[in-house]
Amino acid sequence: MSATKAYAAPAANIPLEPFTLERRAPGPHDVQIDILFCGVCHSDLHQIRDEWGGSIFPMVPGHEIVGRVSAVGDHVKGFKVGDLAGVGCMVDSCRECSSCKEGLEQYCETTGMIGTYNSREIKTGQPTYGGYSQSIVVDEKYTLKVSEKLDLARVAPLLCAGITTYSPLRQWKVGPGHRVAVMGLGGLGHMAVKFAVALGAEVTVLSTSANKEADAKALGAHKFVVTSDKDQFKSVGNYFDFIINTISAQIDLGAYVNLLRLDGTMILLGVPSEAPHLHAFNLISKRRRVAGSLIGGIAETQEMLDFCAEHNIMSDIEMIDIQHINEAYERMLKGDVKYRFVIDVASLN
Repeated sequence: MSATKAYAAPAANIPLEPFTLERRAPGPHDVQIDILFCGVCHSDLHQIRDEWGGSIFPMVPGHEIVGRVSAVGDHVKGFKVGDLAGVGCMVDSCRECSSCKEGLEQYCETTGMIGTYNSREIKTGQPTYGGYSQSIVVDEKYTLKVSEKLDLARVAPLLCAGITTYSPLRQWKVGPGHRVAVMGLGGLGHMAVKFAVALGAEVTVLSTSANKEADAKALGAHKFVVTSDKDQFKSVGNYFDFIINTISAQIDLGAYVNLLRLDGTMILLGVPSEAPHLHAFNLISKRRRVAGSLIGGIAETQEMLDFCAEHNIMSDIEMIDIQHINEAYERMLKGDVKYRFVIDVASLN
């Protein structure tokens, strides 16, 4: 065991504060990573506030982790000391169910995926602690290779925001000839725009804020629709093959579903606090579908990182010292970040 500096929420709705945790010594199949950067995800805020229930305190958030390997177990084959490595939203699963065997560990049917934080280790039952810390020890099977080509700080959010948006685009085989709308231009939305453009689709950003048009176009979007403008909204009725919905607030879901053409699909990525309402007629009138998607498996996450290295895709970030994390949460609630906060973990020293 080794003492590791971190920041933790001591209880729900209490600001994060300095914390010391114990990391296990690397086992035969483990990779130890000295964390350099960790992204700040909106789910971090949900969980430290116990908004989804079942939160484990004290809680060290963070599941967008990149750093350098500082030690490896005797049986590790894919990593060596000095390599760049990443850790995303999960650090284990049962490995035996049909989902795990298909490389869909995020849908593990036995234990469920073991989250990088706010979860419990399968073998010991001890809480998992995330990337708002100096180091982490993870089984090689759940550790990801990171390219030296990219800005490492801007890679960090790919481990959640990146794979959350990449996975559905790949699942539904989005590509040239498809019309894709992205609802919301935040941490998830800006990555959805970048990926959909890189995959060859025509991309439209749907936003309530007219002042986001320049940003959307700079990210590669071909079109921009101000949803509060009735004429603009009506102009894209029955238009899109896919809508990537990153919104976590309550909205009139039916109105947006009506923007789908025949056999179109809306993919839900955001999680509103209350269940949305949707009349069946919005679907059956055009054989439309509403689906959901949850990150990606380890293999697909590695595919996403390789795709980003090939196409020079990274998140747009604002770097912060960890001492400013509580302020960053408040700004995140106001949408005051373009588009992801990333913690410089050196500030823990």
